[in-house]
Amino acid sequence: MSEKEVRPYGLWESPLSPRWLTESLRLNDVQWSGDRVAWEEGRGGRHLVVLTREGDAARDAFATYSIRGGVGYGGGSFGVGPKTLYFVAQDRVFRQDLEGGEPRPITPRFGHAASPTPSPDGRWLLFVHTYEGEDTLALVDTEGRDWPQKLATGADFYMQPAWHPQRPLVAWVEWDHPNMPWDGTRVYVGRVEGEPPRLVERRLVAGGDDIPVFQPEFSPDGRFLSYIIGDGEWDRLELYDLETGERISLLEGEGTVLAAPAWVQGLRTYAWTPDGKRIYARRNDRGIATLLHVRVDSRTVTEVEMGPYTWFDQPAVSPVTGRLALIASSSRISPRIVTWGEGGWRVIRRSTPENIPLADLSEPVPIHWHAPDGTTVHGLYYPPTNSRFTGRGLPPAIVNVHGGPTSQRVANFNADVQFFTSRGWAVLEVNYRGSTGYGRSYMNALKGHWGEYDVEDVVSAAHALVEQKLAHPEKLVVKGGSAGGYTVLNVLIRHPGLFKAGICLYGVTDLFSLAMDTHKFEAHYTDTLVGPLPEAAARYREWSPLFHADRIRDPVAIFQGAEDKVVPPDQAERLVEVLRRNRVPHLYRLYEGEGHGWRKPETIEAYYSDVLTFLKVHVLFA
Repeated sequence: MSEKEVRPYGLWESPLSPRWLTESLRLNDVQWSGDRVAWEEGRGGRHLVVLTREGDAARDAFATYSIRGGVGYGGGSFGVGPKTLYFVAQDRVFRQDLEGGEPRPITPRFGHAASPTPSPDGRWLLFVHTYEGEDTLALVDTEGRDWPQKLATGADFYMQPAWHPQRPLVAWVEWDHPNMPWDGTRVYVGRVEGEPPRLVERRLVAGGDDIPVFQPEFSPDGRFLSYIIGDGEWDRLELYDLETGERISLLEGEGTVLAAPAWVQGLRTYAWTPDGKRIYARRNDRGIATLLHVRVDSRTVTEVEMGPYTWFDQPAVSPVTGRLALIASSSRISPRIVTWGEGGWRVIRRSTPENIPLADLSEPVPIHWHAPDGTTVHGLYYPPTNSRFTGRGLPPAIVNVHGGPTSQRVANFNADVQFFTSRGWAVLEVNYRGSTGYGRSYMNALKGHWGEYDVEDVVSAAHALVEQKLAHPEKLVVKGGSAGGYTVLNVLIRHPGLFKAGICLYGVTDLFSLAMDTHKFEAHYTDTLVGPLPEAAARYREWSPLFHADRIRDPVAIFQGAEDKVVPPDQAERLVEVLRRNRVPHLYRLYEGEGHGWRKPETIEAYYSDVLTFLKVHVLFA
């Protein structure tokens, strides 16, 4: 093996070019239509459904549409029956017969839809709908002959509709402002009658204002309603007997997490087998996923060998073959559609060519440090990694702050991280207080302290890197998007000189504007993170970066989507005006046609090229 060339950190040649990042596929969901695997695939700025039977070539289900669930942040873009695909595009629900023919709309173009869910007999379709600020659980006949009807109304939000396999029963999740879905939701079971079906009776099964419930599913034999409930420090997978009303605790989190923060429609973390005797479930242990096999009758739990994978999403089981499908990855394996059953794991689709040598990809090391109040804070540290190069001394480091803020960085494939580590940067993904994955108390710690605890944890993360000899103390960068961008700006304001530079993507700058102008889903998110207005007005001003931007002295790069509805462009532009006036070194890029994140290949390529230049000028060569 040849000896590595010594080259300054941050200047290594990398096989992960900006163009390489634009060419990977986005695998967002996977479901079964009989024995066919169907998945959502983002490709070249479009999202479509791809299908295959195992052992057969994959094919696109249609050629003329780009799918996207239109409620909130999206998700729930498609659903399947035994022979039929339903998808959301152009603010309508379409039907596609899988044996042939063109897609045809079954709902008119008004409002936005998500989570199309066909009834077992294939006659009716449940979906989540929003129009002029009113969210409903709606129903339409699958031929699209009649106008859609409202099935359930009155709550602020709806999510995760489900049909009973034999009886005229439906289930769903609903909740009201000011809650977010991880704060408290309600799961209802409703009885429907008539043509078209109408809701004639409903009963509250689980949940409440401070009890979140996730993913209601009827068991294939029709006996139970299953769901994940968070009425304690850790999650619990519970069964509700529809006849007796008995509740059975099937699986306890016991220091790990079973649900996911429901930022989008259509999320799943467990799946029933077709015989109704077993459940496959994801256990999240501090960002590393394991696959559990749970027997319903004996409540015994065994772990399924995951092979090289350390994270997965969207488990689904074929009603015909019983094979499990999911989206799997690891720090060094880009996302794949895989199935598991007799014969072990099979790869159905790869999101990248997987042509990057493993020696050029970094593996995370869990680290922790302590907040000022003594709380243990968690993170994933990725060392600089390249098969051809090494450096002398300590590397520059990027302290990355995730968005949300109710979210988590996990041990999946992170192309953004690998882009930098393969060039000689260390990266620390900070799961600050407020992150999911470490228990309900840790997640709730940020309530009333957004702009305070997240800043403390990022600052202490930087000190931990230096103290643990993991990064050069004079070459630290803080980077984040959305809520993470908000933290970046507050760090630069309150701790000038600690970081050599900051990178802010579509970050919140004005909490007042965020509370008044953001979309419905997050309209009251700041009520719990900061406080209700007008009572908490002083705190909003104190923690809004815009009102303290005169204190920014370190170079900062600002990136913004021109069509961002979550954090509108004026938030970035008012901040940039202050930077210009004060002659603070900065870069500002406004991307036309982009929203809260980048979708266009040309945007992604331009963004990473600009970031590399910015870091060279203001960090590596400064």
